Amino acid sequence: MAVVSVRLNEKEEEVLNYLTEYFHEEKSSLLKKSMFDLYEDIQDIKFVDKYLDKKGFNKKNFVSDDDLLD
Repeated sequence: MAVVSVRLNEKEEEVLNYLTEYFHEEKSSLLKKSMFDLYEDIQDIKFVDKYLDKKGFNKKNFVSDDDLLD
């Protein structure tokens, strides 16, 4: 099992402490869940990209998130 040391600034520590209290989870468990959520997001993006390529959709026709927020 690997041991990883993480340095947090005051704001990051405040957020982590809030999440710890809110979810009643250990800090390490929250960090692990966050890591897997990010990994899952990447896998979802890859799946959608593969699907769009398979179906022949031109990704350039889609609106970017930046364009949506303007």
